[in-house]
Amino acid sequence: MFSPDTRFVDGLPTALIRPLSGGAARGMMVSTMAAFGPDSFASKLSGIFQGASDTTFYVVAVYFGSVSIKNTRYAIGAMLLADLVGVITSIILAYLFFG
Repeated sequence: MFSPDTRFVDGLPTALIRPLSGGAARGMMVSTMAAFGPDSFASKLSGIFQGASDTTFYVVAVYFGSVSIKNTRYAIGAMLLADLVGVITSIILAYLFFG
């Protein structure tokens, strides 16, 4: 019977918190490394998440605020979609390199 590989689930908390807070994502990565070991698949995936994305809402607040853009309209949706694509791509690359 086919059993799907779900090792990526242990690294997802880092990916979910990354758009909100860079410091919290770093803390989640360190927590994952402490719980599973630094050489585990989840830890390597958390490291990829940490390095491959940026804090979406920080970017909106700082960069859009610096040029006085008040209406972000579709920017937040597009940025969150890019985060989702980054998460999926990170999972694929983690399986490809560390699988």
